[in-house]
Amino acid sequence: MFYCLQCLVDSKDRIRKLFKKVELSVSSYDTAWVAMVTSPASPHSPLFPQCLNWLLANQHSDGSWGLPDRHPLLMNDALLSTLACILALKQWGVGEDQINRGLQFIQSNITSIKDEKQHLPIGFGINFPSLIEYAQNLGINLPIGATILDTMIQKREIELQRGKQSNSEGWRAYQAYVSEGMHHSQDCKTILKYQRKNGSLFNSPATTAAVFQRLKNAECLGYLQSVLEKFGNAVPTIHPLDIYARLCMMDSLERLGINHHFKEEIRSVLDDTYSLWVQGVEDIFLDPTTCAMAFRILRLNGYDVSSDPFYQYSEDKFADSLKGYLKDVGAVIELYRASQAIIHPDESILVRQSLWTKQLLKQESSPHRLYADKLRSYVDQEVKDVLNYPYHANLERLLNRRSMEYYNVEETRILKSSYRWVVENRLDQLQFARQKLAYCYFSVAATLFPPELSDARISWAKNGVLTTVVDDFFDVGGSEKELVDLIQLVEKWDVDINTACCSETVKIIFSAIHSTVCEIGEKSVKRQGHNVKNIVIKIWLDLIQSMYKEAEWARTKTVPTIDDYMENAYISFALGPIVLPALYLVGPKLSNEDAETHELNHLYKLMSTCGRLLNDIHSFKRESEEGKLNALSLHIANDNTAEEAMEKLNGIAEEKRIELLRLILQEKGSVVPRDCKDLFWKMMKVLHLFYIKDDGFTSNEMYSSVKAVIKDPVIFDELLEHVW
Repeated sequence: MFYCLQCLVDSKDRIRKLFKKVELSVSSYDTAWVAMVTSPASPHSPLFPQCLNWLLANQHSDGSWGLPDRHPLLMNDALLSTLACILALKQWGVGEDQINRGLQFIQSNITSIKDEKQHLPIGFGINFPSLIEYAQNLGINLPIGATILDTMIQKREIELQRGKQSNSEGWRAYQAYVSEGMHHSQDCKTILKYQRKNGSLFNSPATTAAVFQRLKNAECLGYLQSVLEKFGNAVPTIHPLDIYARLCMMDSLERLGINHHFKEEIRSVLDDTYSLWVQGVEDIFLDPTTCAMAFRILRLNGYDVSSDPFYQYSEDKFADSLKGYLKDVGAVIELYRASQAIIHPDESILVRQSLWTKQLLKQESSPHRLYADKLRSYVDQEVKDVLNYPYHANLERLLNRRSMEYYNVEETRILKSSYRWVVENRLDQLQFARQKLAYCYFSVAATLFPPELSDARISWAKNGVLTTVVDDFFDVGGSEKELVDLIQLVEKWDVDINTACCSETVKIIFSAIHSTVCEIGEKSVKRQGHNVKNIVIKIWLDLIQSMYKEAEWARTKTVPTIDDYMENAYISFALGPIVLPALYLVGPKLSNEDAETHELNHLYKLMSTCGRLLNDIHSFKRESEEGKLNALSLHIANDNTAEEAMEKLNGIAEEKRIELLRLILQEKGSVVPRDCKDLFWKMMKVLHLFYIKDDGFTSNEMYSSVKAVIKDPVIFDELLEHVW
């Protein structure tokens, strides 16, 4: 136990250090290209001899250069790096022994080039044949068969011809990006068009070194010198990468559910990134992946960022960019995720972005299935997840679990609840009531999981069970007298239920509501400084009165107007007792005045209205057969076709969701604490997950998700070993 705790502490310290200083592994391939740069003072001397010395000292025992402990599917990367290092040593006439061992490695592994499962580094089809030609010019006898060599050169020519025919901006950018493999076939002005303010080409040391070797551009030289000043005798494959790397760290920590351990570090990264966003730094805005990730993370953390930068990444412009030409699914995924952070009604650019990126990701045979830095199996899983679980339906604990499995990580979590409460309150004796305790606990365990929120979690789960029971009671389980009796008991409240003149069913339900509300009131004292019991009683009274109105409409066969129905239905949807009492148990203090503010009531109404519409859309068929009122059926009755009515209600639900997110993220003029506002969004995620296909709460569609969160444990012991 002590060992596990110590490992956890050590890992947290390591992560904190990474926030302060992003550590990038050095690249043998890029270092080799920097080592090949000729000194302007002497054509027979390297400009950066320290890089040459690094190559001599860092060959692996198998004769290769490249990543240590490489993945079996990264053999082509090792071949490319090894050949580049051999050329650098041969060019300066050093390291004969290392060259021979490197050639033996190539001879032993060259057939992997024909393995279609092998991952191909960006530009491999152009760079590797070009390196072979350079090796031949240097008099190196490469152990590569004529058939393999001819095939590679033929493929390169086909790729070059196809690119020339397209004559697209993406192709021109790609040519510049793989300048080291293009020899002297490029126009100088075309190449320098892609030079960044730091002097680099695409922040790539290899590309920049190749361009400097040809053009002797002073800004290129300045970049290479600055990289070596930072990293010493070798260079990474890309620099700088600090913004993207820190955002990725934040994203990964949140997906793994451990971001609460690094609040200070995350806030610092957010502030720094926002400052850079405002300054318009090119490391954010020249890369669609970084731009999309920064936008999403900043906006969802309450920072005021505009969606205007995405006009440069519209569908046609992205297709004509470098990452569009590379068919980089990573960029498409991030653009799709960013498009889900709509909070303003006029953000048409994000609406269009969502449509085209989703369409690309849904195409199973789409060429947008490649990552520059990830293997195919990981890409397919990530695409599947991002399509199946949009942001507004992505419950944190399900996300955490999927992320752990994605990283092949196991963990132990204790999230199981006791079922004794249902039995003690005799709710299991109510035959008409759906027994959905596991679903109710799942909805909160998957979102309000920190240990300090246990009171809010219990309140949420218990009230979720009770609202389900009461809903069934008003729908099918209770007579008109029983419904009235329950309302009157809640109105009176302080009654001796044992002497009350009512049915046993009413006694069971009222007793459960009474004990639960009193428990919430008592727990609220330590957080709020006062008992909120009366507030919660009113929440419950509003609910059962709205349910009674619906029961009366059904009994008298009254068909209300759509407006009358919705004004009542958002309350009868029964989220009030689940979410509103929990606001008083999450930490921040809420005064009676805060509880009555327009802002809080508006948040509640937006959440509940969206939920009601989703329910009515997905339960339309079942409720129509049961003769129940439904927003969809009312719209159809007003001379709309079913398709028109469904499209209209889906549009309204989306508008409510977008407005809710905007209000939650809004800080200016807001009086409701952010921790409290977040509960409304957490419930919104639950609703969208439940109704992602059909009425998931009523059906058994959600069982696998429930099981994953509260029944199937995962083991923590190997977490640090797998991740680090």
